[in-house]
Amino acid sequence: MRKTVLTVLGIFLFVGGVHAQVSDADREAIKATALDYIEGWYEGNADRMERALSPDLAKRIVRTNDKGQSTLQQMSAMTLVQYTRQGGGKNTPKEKQQKDVTILDVYENAASVKVVASDWIDYLQVAKFNGRWVIVNVLWELKPKPKT
Repeated sequence: MRKTVLTVLGIFLFVGGVHAQVSDADREAIKATALDYIEGWYEGNADRMERALSPDLAKRIVRTNDKGQSTLQQMSAMTLVQYTRQGGGKNTPKEKQQKDVTILDVYENAASVKVVASDWIDYLQVAKFNGRWVIVNVLWELKPKPKT
């Protein structure tokens, strides 16, 4: 029993050590990428949006109809940049522009980030690509409409 406890403790210390190897600079760069994405959207700033995205980005949402049938809707990096250039979230009042960024996990050149925005939640998969952190995938979900 004691050997099992020591083994488990050793694993936790090792895993904790792996996560500790992520530099503060990488964490800041990951957060900056997420902010370029969400603030770029609110500003209608296509340059910020494009800087945050891998050209191979896939942004997806699962939509389920009244019959319980689901479909996967997808948006490319180019489409998202064009929507941003057309004004993006500029109509969202400043006081409603929620942009909470939480880095969920980082390992080597991969990170998972949660962004809570005004009307939706994004789960970003971010990769260090040619020395820069960029968003590769986004799975998102709309927030429920407030009841009036």
